[in-house]
Amino acid sequence: MSTRCNVLIVEEAPEVAGALRRQIEALGCHVEVALSGDVGVSLAQEKTFDLIILDIMLSGSDGLEVCRRVRARRAYTPVLMVSARTNDIDRVCGLEMDAEDYMTRPYSAGELVARVRSLFRCVDALCEQVGKGCRVLRVGDALTIDPESREVRVRGTPVVLTHKEYELLLLFVRNPGRVYSRAELLEAVWGDSHDTYEHAVECHINRLRAKIDRDPSKPKLLHTVWGVGYKFSAAGNRSSPERSRSRAGLRQSEP
Repeated sequence: MSTRCNVLIVEEAPEVAGALRRQIEALGCHVEVALSGDVGVSLAQEKTFDLIILDIMLSGSDGLEVCRRVRARRAYTPVLMVSARTNDIDRVCGLEMDAEDYMTRPYSAGELVARVRSLFRCVDALCEQVGKGCRVLRVGDALTIDPESREVRVRGTPVVLTHKEYELLLLFVRNPGRVYSRAELLEAVWGDSHDTYEHAVECHINRLRAKIDRDPSKPKLLHTVWGVGYKFSAAGNRSSPERSRSRAGLRQSEP
């Protein structure tokens, strides 16, 4: 497993928090516990964590609000939401708030450990990619993406993307002209465990489009292919299918 070991558990039931703590500490992790959402936000702002395990059912600031406030920070921290609720709406809301994973109680200790290990592997892969010295991606004069700093600029102006919005954009920019279905985007960005929550993809696409296109109602970069899915036009305009399949407009700057 990754050498990352700083985990924050946000859970207001002391007995549940204690059980979670023992399970995560058994993996060799250092664990801190917040018994309220507000305390969890304060700890997340004061310290650096490699994973946050977050109960959605909190009094005061609930789990969705805590996740939103954590995601407002520039530093990326993966979030695993946990809840006794089984309503699909709650799962979708958790994914829309950009949580990496969502578990419902009751669950086995083995499942929890597997999910945590999976999240650590994803972060390790991201760090390995950054460590290889990724080049800045440019889409004409409209868009630049620096994979090392995760900075995105639209016509020279920095824009703040959530983790999932950034991963979607990177996937599209690296594969211009390719049409992705919602199911394919879920598998590529969220993973197989979320293949039933296609509404989350649509919400993230709409938010991403609003941030990178001048007029989201008439997009020039991120297009809807009706009845199929979505594609990215590297040329920055409504190009023909033949031109869309090329890499026109996409180049990498010299390292």
